Amino acid sequence: MNGKTALGVLLIVAGALAVLNFFDINLGWIFGLLLPFILIGFGVVGWKNNKKVIGSLLIAIGGVMLLGKLGGIIMLLLAIGLIVFGVSMFKSSRRSY
Repeated sequence: MNGKTALGVLLIVAGALAVLNFFDINLGWIFGLLLPFILIGFGVVGWKNNKKVIGSLLIAIGGVMLLGKLGGIIMLLLAIGLIVFGVSMFKSSRRSY
């Protein structure tokens, strides 16, 4: 893909987003969720092409962004794990009597 084609694709995407925004269809949350995965993907490609510093930097930035996006789900899973662990400890202490 040469520079002209890439610029054409970029302009088409920007125009399509403007039209969707005009009709009150907001896709910003999808791009906000996809951006960390895109950065991690570029980091992996950079890592495979022996650009280890740039690749690891992109993977780290994408990972931190993804951790921020999925923080609520991670906390929910942590809370469920703590409850299950507490119940199992309670059951095992009652059996010893």
